[in-house]
Amino acid sequence: MSISKILDLSKKLISIPSTKEHPEEIKKVLTLAEKAAGTRLTVDRFKKNGVPSLLIHTQKPGTKKFKIILDAHLDVVPGKEYQYKPYEKNGRLYGRGAYDMKAPGAVEILVFKELVKTLKYPLALQLVTDEEIGGFNGAKHQIDEGVRADFTIAGESTELGIKNAAKGIIWANIKAQGKAAHGAYLWQGKSAIWMIQRALNALETQFPEPKKEVWKTTINVSKINSTNATYNKVAEDCTAGIDVRFIPEDTKTIVGKIRKLLPKDVELEVMVNEPAQFTPESNRYIELLKNASKEITGKMAEIIVKHGGSDIRHFNRVGCEGVEYGPHGHGIHTDDEWIDIKSLETYYRILKAFLLSVDKDA
Repeated sequence: MSISKILDLSKKLISIPSTKEHPEEIKKVLTLAEKAAGTRLTVDRFKKNGVPSLLIHTQKPGTKKFKIILDAHLDVVPGKEYQYKPYEKNGRLYGRGAYDMKAPGAVEILVFKELVKTLKYPLALQLVTDEEIGGFNGAKHQIDEGVRADFTIAGESTELGIKNAAKGIIWANIKAQGKAAHGAYLWQGKSAIWMIQRALNALETQFPEPKKEVWKTTINVSKINSTNATYNKVAEDCTAGIDVRFIPEDTKTIVGKIRKLLPKDVELEVMVNEPAQFTPESNRYIELLKNASKEITGKMAEIIVKHGGSDIRHFNRVGCEGVEYGPHGHGIHTDDEWIDIKSLETYYRILKAFLLSVDKDA
C-alpha cells in the first residue's frame, strides 16, 4: 500500500468536521469510510440514540464472533476551522483528528481492505462515531448486541507502543446535609461545607495530588456547590464532585475504600463507574503484535500504560481482550495536532504483518 493512498484517505476523513454537534457530518464520514473499506462485503449497521456505527466483514449478515476486530472511531473533538483543511509539513500531516484517530483509522480501513478476503479467520472492521463522548452508543452498543472478538486493536495514539492498560473512571458526588443557622450563631447550626472539607481532607491524605506522572489511583476535586446564596447563613447542604482515575488493581476495592474514608454523616453518590482497561502482557496476540513490530522495525514494541481509556474497555467489560496501538504523533485534542507520515507507513506494515501472522498461527 502506497503512502499516497493512506494520506489521500486520511485527508478526506480529516476534512469532515465529524463532531457530536454535527450529526450530518457523522453520517458523511461514516459513508466515506464504508466506501473506502471495499466492495462485496457484509455491512452490519447499528444505531442507538441516533448514533450510527458499522461492523464490516466477509461473514454472513449478523455474525457476531470474530477472531480479530480493528476498531476505528471517526468522531473528533471540536476544532478550529483551519484544522479541517489538512496539510503536510516537514514530514507531518496536520489537522483535527490526524493523530486521534482519523489517519490511524485510514490505515486500519486500508489494511482491512487488502487482507479481509484472503485471511482464513474472521476479521471485522468496527467503525464507530461516538468514542470521544464515551462510546456508549457505538462500540458498547455493538457489544451489548453480542459482538465479540478474541482480540481487538483500537488505532489510538500510542507512539507504536502496545497499550494494554488504562485507568478506570469514577465520577461521584460527596454530599453532606447540615443544619441552617444565622451566621452569628454558629452553634445553632451545622455547616455542611465544613463537613465536606473534613471528607476531602481524608481523601487528600490517602490520595495526595501527584507532582509528576504516576501509575496510581488519583482523585481530583472538580467542583463544590451549595444552595446557600448568602454570607450570613450556615450552609445546610454541600456537594463536592470528584473524578477518580483508578488503576486496574483497584477495580474491586476503590468504591468501598472511598466510602470508608468519609465521615459517617457524608454520603457518596456514584454517578459514573467505567471499568479500567487491561489485557495481560502474556496474551498471545500481544506477542504476535510485538513480533510483527520487530519484523518491520527491528525491535520489539514496548508495552505501555496510560491514564486515559478507549473503547477497548467496553470489550474488556465482557471478557474480550485487546489493546490500543497507533503511530507516532503529537497534540491530541490541541490546535497543533499532527501525525508522523513515515510512522503511518510503518504502522500499516506492522498491522499487515500482524494480521498475516494470526493467519499462520490459527
